[in-house]
Amino acid sequence: MSSPSTLAHLVLLCSLLTWLPAAADPGIDAAPFDVPGLMELLAQVASRKDHFTETKTLAMLTQPVVLKGTLAYVRPDRVEKHVTSPYAEDLVVQGDRLTLTSAKGTKQIAVENHPLIRSFIEAIRASLAGELAVLRRLYHIKFQGTRRQWELTLRPLEAQAAEYLTSITLRGEGDRLTAVDIRETGGDRSVMEIDGPVS
Repeated sequence: MSSPSTLAHLVLLCSLLTWLPAAADPGIDAAPFDVPGLMELLAQVASRKDHFTETKTLAMLTQPVVLKGTLAYVRPDRVEKHVTSPYAEDLVVQGDRLTLTSAKGTKQIAVENHPLIRSFIEAIRASLAGELAVLRRLYHIKFQGTRRQWELTLRPLEAQAAEYLTSITLRGEGDRLTAVDIRETGGDRSVMEIDGPVS
């Protein structure tokens, strides 16, 4: 019969093992992987809510602005960005309606009427939904990587959006989005690191 000390060590070991990454499967990185494959993988995720840290580098400011909060997605078309620091702000997109709530009040915008706003939103929403047709209609798509670690760069096709937006690059691991890098034509840049799920 095992001693209490031995059983305690076994329980501790099992607990630690649940936090370790799965052993690498060499076949995953070797298998062909492309944009349709990525869209199929992402489309399997019904919902997700993660912490984020966003660093905005603006030409008009000498120091970057760092935002913290949560980013949530619920199929088929709802995205929520809740900023908790250094100020409170909620951005919710449901269908074609964007609702922005801040200390200044609440404002609603029809996304389809604003090509630049739509470019920002659909880069994340259509990607997470696995809607390749939407991405192809709005962006030139460049993909690189493997199922384990991938990068999707989107460049706007609409002239009005391309006037302000250079590219949006999404990075991820498997079915999880880990970063969004937005570069504007004027030199401004926003990098959102998605830190992990909200417990």
